[in-house]
Amino acid sequence: MARTVTAHLFHAVNGVTEAPDQWQFDAFGPEEMELMGSAIGSVTDVVIGRRLWEEWSQYWPQAQEGDPFAAFINPVPKHVVSTTLGDDLPWNSTRIEGDPAAYVRELASGDGGGISVVGGVETVRGLFLAGVVDELTLTTHPVIGAGRRLFDDSVPVTRLRLLDATPTSAGNVIVRYALRD
Repeated sequence: MARTVTAHLFHAVNGVTEAPDQWQFDAFGPEEMELMGSAIGSVTDVVIGRRLWEEWSQYWPQAQEGDPFAAFINPVPKHVVSTTLGDDLPWNSTRIEGDPAAYVRELASGDGGGISVVGGVETVRGLFLAGVVDELTLTTHPVIGAGRRLFDDSVPVTRLRLLDATPTSAGNVIVRYALRD
């Protein structure tokens, strides 16, 4: 049985997904916490882009004890999309060699729990458009952000299928999509 590959990004109304810590502010309530907990509960592997891996590998290993995301992200195997990093990576990480979409497809065909593509923008975009990501969750915050958008003008018209949409008490909307068949 194939493993499920998911991605979840925070999203501004104008489509910005880069640096949500700069614009999501206090719009994170109980529904968002519940979603995060259930999203990572079955994940046994993480796929991450090089820039985000470099940032997180400096921060999360030193995060406060008891932080639920640190308890998840530090021990989980991380598969890093990079053509510039070496092969001997710290933080329980392996560099993806070759085509990331082929690598993740092979990973998904093996044993284990869910696979989460945690970022960055190019990694999520590329794997989603390649049909590797089964479900894309966007938590849209009621803000106009500055930065890169997940789907910029380089992406052709692509039809999506709505799986679920839930407004939250913090004013966000959590939306799950898949590529349309």
